Amino acid sequence: MIGVPAKTRGFTLIELLVVLVILGSLIGLAVFSTGIAGPGRELRSEAERLSGLIGVLLDEAVLDNREYGLSFTREGYRVLRYDPQRAEWQALDRQVHRLPEWAELAFEVEGEALSLTTEAGADTPQLLILSSGELTPFRLRLAERRRDGLRLQLSSDGFGLPRVEELGAGRAG
Repeated sequence: MIGVPAKTRGFTLIELLVVLVILGSLIGLAVFSTGIAGPGRELRSEAERLSGLIGVLLDEAVLDNREYGLSFTREGYRVLRYDPQRAEWQALDRQVHRLPEWAELAFEVEGEALSLTTEAGADTPQLLILSSGELTPFRLRLAERRRDGLRLQLSSDGFGLPRVEELGAGRAG
């Protein structure tokens, strides 16, 4: 006679709930410790986005044999394209890409700091992206406005793609 154990062993509902609560707590701690929603992470993402945009515009300029540019304001930037028939720069988007309110931007060309305006209608680029594959040598700083905030720098010598570097905490200038 084949016997069936009188009592089969399994997990109780309480044991399963305890394991789920422990796993949920560990996942929650992992998410909060990575700082997903923090300003530093958002600033780094903004710097990488701008660096990628410059790389894409550089490729487009060479492939399309057109000149592109970026116009910077204190609040953000706008992509421009040169129209040789009209002999003027034209914005590709109606709106300026705005930085978060807690971020600030500083821009240098060949070691000289440029004074950025707050006007969104600036139609003259400070950063030229040429069809020859060259771009204006520049240094751009993105920083949190708070004194101990993260500071990042994008820079290029005019021949290579911009690099994003961390400058540490402190004021941008």
